[in-house]
Amino acid sequence: MLRALYDLATWLAQPLLRRKLRRRGQAEPGYLQAVDERFGRYGAAPERPQPADGAPLVWLHAVSLGETRAAAALLPALRAQWPGMRLLLTHGTATGRAEGAQLLQPGDAQLWQPWDTRAATRRFARRYRPDIGVLMETEVWPNLVRACADEGVPLVLANARLSDQSLRGAQRAGRLLKAAYAGLGAVWAQTDQDADRLRQLGAPVEGVLGNLKFDAQPSQALLAQGQAWRARAGRPVLLLASSREGEEAEFFKQIRALAGAESAPQAIEKEANEAIRPQWLVVPRHPQRFDEVAALAGQHGLTVGRRSQWADGPEPADVWLGDSLGEMPAYYALADVALLGGSFAPLGGQNLIEAAACGCPVLMGPHTFNFAQAAEQARAAGAAERVPDLAAALRRAQVLLADGAGRARMAEAGRAFARQHQGAAARTARAMALRVGAKGQHDATVAASPSCGDAPDGRSPAP
Repeated sequence: MLRALYDLATWLAQPLLRRKLRRRGQAEPGYLQAVDERFGRYGAAPERPQPADGAPLVWLHAVSLGETRAAAALLPALRAQWPGMRLLLTHGTATGRAEGAQLLQPGDAQLWQPWDTRAATRRFARRYRPDIGVLMETEVWPNLVRACADEGVPLVLANARLSDQSLRGAQRAGRLLKAAYAGLGAVWAQTDQDADRLRQLGAPVEGVLGNLKFDAQPSQALLAQGQAWRARAGRPVLLLASSREGEEAEFFKQIRALAGAESAPQAIEKEANEAIRPQWLVVPRHPQRFDEVAALAGQHGLTVGRRSQWADGPEPADVWLGDSLGEMPAYYALADVALLGGSFAPLGGQNLIEAAACGCPVLMGPHTFNFAQAAEQARAAGAAERVPDLAAALRRAQVLLADGAGRARMAEAGRAFARQHQGAAARTARAMALRVGAKGQHDATVAASPSCGDAPDGRSPAP
């Protein structure tokens, strides 16, 4: 009964999804691209990629930007293991798809993740029939798991993580999600804590392989660009990295206080007078909010210089806005200290591994439950510090900006921390190799399979 209700709900939600995509597409045109793929309709989509003899077709699902960067860390190990492999890369967000396009080689293909109706997921599985499907981190959908099982596609969850909050939500969903987790062929967790939580949902955890994001190497070209910008800045740069809604307003309020606004608390005023006045830099997590954040800064009486409008480098402004995609290494190289977005509101924090690998000291708020172990490990290594709120973060940042030796120690600790935890990509690639069956047997199954229908009764569900 529960599965039937879920099938009905996802089928009925299709018009709402189309409407949402149209709205999102006004700010991010990528959402208007190939919309029919999301519903398992592939008229103009690429055909099934054809690997070299004996090599697999590997499907990686990386829903958004963070998961796509984890996939980017895994791919070199996979291509080294299977030189003739072909990649089928799927996403759920426009930022993920834009980032993922850079990972493709000739013969690979890129699509949207199918919406989790029974018909769309079955059309996807029957059309592409990968030799292995790899869901990155958290993306477990009941009908997608079922479609892969029905079509004989081995489906695994790699770089898997599950917070306490997500575990509670999944447990409230009852048997439906538990059946989806149990239906996976294998799960490879980031940490022991993630593994324990995943097992509580019935997931077949086969190992704790570490976090793929430690294997991501920052672009040297972007690091050099950021260093060049830093040389032009003429003063220390303080970055609010991957900020989320609600955090920017508080940040702008606090920096106005530091500038001597009438409402500034005396303690903050005193700290500002004793320390170096920084250049403020904000990089929002979601590109659809770039204009919103720029307007918000203006409402707080701050001038804004947007990265998209820089010619030869940063221009004078109260706040620089990092309104570009794929340039986080440059922003970290530009900054002297970074405040970790998503951690100053109860949002779970963003990934701080990239900042550490770039040698940027990190101050994080109290909310890092999405990356709990990495955050604690970074703190213990001396690469990051925890503060109770944004006001405290700015006070501590002011002290660090005046302490070059302290910043240098944190920067080197961050790089060492990132190097210490590498190796998950090689371990995951080896685990995947054990899951890929005989290529000839799989191709024989494909050749013998019936043509794809739209729905169990032959009808195509209306969008």
